[in-house]
Amino acid sequence: MRWARRLWVLLLLLHLSLIGRVISHEESGEWSCESSSSEIHMEAAFLPGIITLDGYADDWSGIEGSEYPLLPALDPDNDKEYSGGKLTFKALHDGRDVFFLLQVDGDYAYSKGENKKCPSVSLMFQIGEDATYHNMGGCKEGRDSCTNKTCKGHEVDIMHFSIGNAIPGRLYGGNPTDSSQGNGGDRFGHLVDLYAWTPHCRYLDGTGPSGNDTNGQNNWKGAWWHSSFSGHSGFVVEDSPYGSNGQKGTYFFEFSRPLRTMDRLQQDAQFTVGGSTKMSAAFWYPVDGNAWHGSSHFSINCDWVSMHISSGKSLVGKDASSTSSWDAASAFSLLFSVISLCLSIFVIYRILGPKSAQYKPMEISLG
Repeated sequence: MRWARRLWVLLLLLHLSLIGRVISHEESGEWSCESSSSEIHMEAAFLPGIITLDGYADDWSGIEGSEYPLLPALDPDNDKEYSGGKLTFKALHDGRDVFFLLQVDGDYAYSKGENKKCPSVSLMFQIGEDATYHNMGGCKEGRDSCTNKTCKGHEVDIMHFSIGNAIPGRLYGGNPTDSSQGNGGDRFGHLVDLYAWTPHCRYLDGTGPSGNDTNGQNNWKGAWWHSSFSGHSGFVVEDSPYGSNGQKGTYFFEFSRPLRTMDRLQQDAQFTVGGSTKMSAAFWYPVDGNAWHGSSHFSINCDWVSMHISSGKSLVGKDASSTSSWDAASAFSLLFSVISLCLSIFVIYRILGPKSAQYKPMEISLG
């Protein structure tokens, strides 16, 4: 009987450990989302040549953004809103790359090498037509059965930036070292490029349940900053922690990636000028200094938010209108000049030209 009791205890512990692995990404109750996502729209305007990707927000000052309350992703209750403030989201593109700025108020918190004791951000985009915001794609397959075939249509594209090893103001993301390995990793600053079908089936681009594919790469680049830092001088790793923990201020996270990528594995969202994409943004913060865990993030909405990639036709229309006006004015000016020239020549000719003989009446004798 003793061996049977020991076996039962082992089975119970195994069962509890399995539950623990799954519950990290499950809601405490039935999922409920009261979202007016059909009314929430973001705009990525066509504004080339104004953004430098360095983490500083100065060059975004004239760009209109959208503010969102940050609610717990797994329990979007207004009473549990992130107390630091709202997230401001801005986006634009230059016809080749799309740029993002995420701005969040928060006391400075940084612990070198400990990602979960530092703030972190993520962007998620729909790839497959059946991919849902909830459950990160929403495929019904389990961890051991999710594949690109069983979960086809549920793909989502994810960028995640954990700053525990990232120097403020320095660029991270895609780099030659990790690109040569054919995956979406970033061993230097953990700004990684992922795809997923569910929270339990999430992989770096170029990797997956059936092995690695050397065609994956990290298409993202980004940097971060905090407003409490003095000046814009370049930090190096020896300057860590770069500021004083607890100082009030604002975090800035700045990112870019190409509108279109070389992806052939259905692991990247593709953006089209003049089109729209479904996306979301998430934020992790070490509340009260406690390390966050994977599912403790705050999100801007409990469903997809639509982002439109402006085509810039309005600017083209303005240029065309201006050109037409200029052409009409130029034609009128040219005509006036020609008429003036002709009149001038006529007047000069009249003054300096050969004079006609004066008329003298002839005297005729009649007798």
